[in-house]
Amino acid sequence: MPKEQKQEPKNLTIITAHVNADFDALASMLAAQKLYPDGLVVFPGSQEKNLKNFFINSMAYLFNMADISDIDFAKVKRLVLVDTRQPGRIGRLSKLLKRKDIEIHIYDHHPSTDNDIKGDLEVHRMSGANVTLLIEIISQKGIDISADEATIMCLGIYEDTGSFTYPSTTEKDFKAAAFLLSKGANLNVVSDLIARELSPEQVSLLNDLIQSASRFNVNGIEVVVASVTTEKYMPDFAFLVQKMVKMENLDALFAIARMENKIYVVARSRINDVDVGAILTAMGGGGHGYAASASIKGKTLAQVENNLVELLYSKIKAQRQAKNLMTSPAITVRTDVSCKNANDLLTRYNINALLVTEKQNGEDHLCGYITRQVIEKALYHKLEYVPVKEYMTTELATVEPDADLSEVQEKIIENKQRVLPVIDHKDIAGVITRTDLLNILVRQSKRAPDDFPDPLKEPTLARTRNVIQFLKERLSKRLLNILKTVGEVADESGYGAYVVGGFVRDLFLYRSDEDVDIVIEGDGIAFAKKYAKLEGARIHTYEKFGTAVIIFPDGFKIDVASARLEYYKFPAALPIVEMSSIKLDLFRRDFTINTLAIQLNSDKFGTLIDFFSARKDIKEKIIRVLQNLSFVEDPTRVFRAIRFEQRFDFTIGKLTRGLIANAVSMNFFRGLSGRRVLTELKQILEEDNPVPAIIRLNDFDLLKFIHPSIQFDKQLISILNSVRKVLAWHDLLFLDESYMKWVVYFLVLIHTCNQQRSEEICSRFELAPQYKKIFCSERFAAEKCVLKLTRDLPVSSSTLYRELSGFRTELILYMMAITKHNTVKKAISHYFTRLRRVTVSLKGKDLQQMGVEPGPIYRDILQATLDAKLNGKLKTRKDELEYARGYVR
Repeated sequence: MPKEQKQEPKNLTIITAHVNADFDALASMLAAQKLYPDGLVVFPGSQEKNLKNFFINSMAYLFNMADISDIDFAKVKRLVLVDTRQPGRIGRLSKLLKRKDIEIHIYDHHPSTDNDIKGDLEVHRMSGANVTLLIEIISQKGIDISADEATIMCLGIYEDTGSFTYPSTTEKDFKAAAFLLSKGANLNVVSDLIARELSPEQVSLLNDLIQSASRFNVNGIEVVVASVTTEKYMPDFAFLVQKMVKMENLDALFAIARMENKIYVVARSRINDVDVGAILTAMGGGGHGYAASASIKGKTLAQVENNLVELLYSKIKAQRQAKNLMTSPAITVRTDVSCKNANDLLTRYNINALLVTEKQNGEDHLCGYITRQVIEKALYHKLEYVPVKEYMTTELATVEPDADLSEVQEKIIENKQRVLPVIDHKDIAGVITRTDLLNILVRQSKRAPDDFPDPLKEPTLARTRNVIQFLKERLSKRLLNILKTVGEVADESGYGAYVVGGFVRDLFLYRSDEDVDIVIEGDGIAFAKKYAKLEGARIHTYEKFGTAVIIFPDGFKIDVASARLEYYKFPAALPIVEMSSIKLDLFRRDFTINTLAIQLNSDKFGTLIDFFSARKDIKEKIIRVLQNLSFVEDPTRVFRAIRFEQRFDFTIGKLTRGLIANAVSMNFFRGLSGRRVLTELKQILEEDNPVPAIIRLNDFDLLKFIHPSIQFDKQLISILNSVRKVLAWHDLLFLDESYMKWVVYFLVLIHTCNQQRSEEICSRFELAPQYKKIFCSERFAAEKCVLKLTRDLPVSSSTLYRELSGFRTELILYMMAITKHNTVKKAISHYFTRLRRVTVSLKGKDLQQMGVEPGPIYRDILQATLDAKLNGKLKTRKDELEYARGYVR
């Protein structure tokens, strides 16, 4: 039996959800009851039969429940809505919305719509399950819940997230489930209810759904609509729809069922292109982009189906149009360019076909295209200097930017074209390759979680996802506003704007990274100037690379770059830079994990773009290059691969490891300037713990590129680990002074090198004189000092001061790391923490007042006074003056 009603009859609080309540709605009502202990749980209509049985047979005692027919609406003063904000989805309770004396509290996770109910209290956040929102509040308030209550709430999370497999699932859903498990939630009960077997009637209805399925091609996207009729109400219809989606591997399904005297529509989508929530909201229902439902009265099955199909064509705006599939800019060649030079272009850009153009009335006119296969045959026949116009294909199909996938597919296949130009008002907007099309079709026909394109192939259609909520959780308000303003300024200039690289990578690794890199599809420097003027910031530009640094008044910086493509004239050369698009800009990067981008333009703000399966590699903790010649073009990427591997606790992929070994064996590093190697080495040595990375450098036989004489052995590892401990000790002193960590580690790396080899290393790395002095002169003095202290200790504090006072911080730390004697280490520590800053207040004028004639004796008196103070004999200025007078006498 339900609990006895405790509420005052003239001050009712009603807790309700949407009609046809599912487990998430049920769980949300129970959670709301914990927040409103005197509230009555009321179903607005007839609940699903499995829920009714669930109440009767198991846990009805948990609910303070009342039948809607027993409620005196006049006594209701507060209405608590969970899992809905739609007036059409709360049945007879919608009458209460007309009263101004009703207090309305709303807890809902569905996307906002224009006709949402407005509440006095609204809790609205995107999450996989609605009950997650209420569990967060329960946890924050410290409200206790029983194991049975935790089980029902957990059931809601598991159902609405598809056991954490739906794309709408968030991190908060996992945390909420973990909280419920800590409260004793029974997963066996959850499993029994979620993974229930189908009854014979349900199997029959599912078969009818599959047989009735009609497939509609809506703007290049396949949408399935199925309709059935049954004389009696069938429980778990939504469950059957989800079952059909999985069995038939569908992207989007709308299932229409006439049951008893009402029509139900349940929809599921697995792609961003089809927002089922928006479509069914227009039919009086609601839900998410991935799952939604509606119940309709007063219409026939045919009317509902016709209305649905009309909505599909008006609401679905496909991203699979030529303008979203193409690679831009297109790589073109003039008609008079030789086959040899055209072949160089194919190699430079790693492509298999070139569009051929010529100037007509001052504009580029598309004449045809030529493939790698044709050019290679021409070269084989010694025709390298013949212009490409002689062998190009002149009969070619083109498409406009708005062409859908089916048109693209038809023209590439029917015309056997390797490359399909996209033409926008006679201008070449981009190209779609056969590989692009193949990747799209494979992913469309076989959609599986682990079905990812090979990142070593040319770029393909990106995976996209809206991460606005994630950005709000991870970024400060200031940084979020900066990114929004960047997008708005880019909109005004007609540019695409993206935040890219390590910043985005570290967001998903939950690491802090304030180094913001912006890529502009257009003139990055022009954009930077416009943005800096708006924000009152300074700007430094680098015309050669099309980059700029925006510096805010408080010193915060943003790096801005034009989307660019890089190619290398020979191994280890510096890159040649050309303007490009975001797709090609990301393709030039070192590793897949650094290829994520988030669009900042206002209409697509917060859209995550992943062309090369970066999120998969981040999840699997793997470092991969994007193409097999990556280390040939830039061998310094090897050092970065090792640095990222150790920093993130990732693993370098098998193929990438093989490519590193190839780069070492082929000695591609010989073409690198010492300065470039040093830049990468510095970054490794500045890591929190560079020792594993140094060991990894040795594993790949890379230490020889610092100097062949470097001896990697147990002693070196021991000293490196000693450096780490010494630096940790130093950092815990919290001194307001900086030092160069990399210098200390580098001193250890070369500690076995004599002066001649040390000078060779400094010359190789083109080190500045100040560093050359440290490594080739001061290092040897420091090592001698350590030997002397080892021999002479214990000594007075003044003697210790004289021995160590000439050394900079890096050398002091180096000395502490290389000594094997604790007495020496303690002595140096004592100097660094106690003696180093000791001074005397005595001045020359004080000595003059004592009658001492100026001369070398001043130095002797001041030194003697300092020694006495170091040795603990003097405490105050008075002591210093007395000591000086005695010394003079």
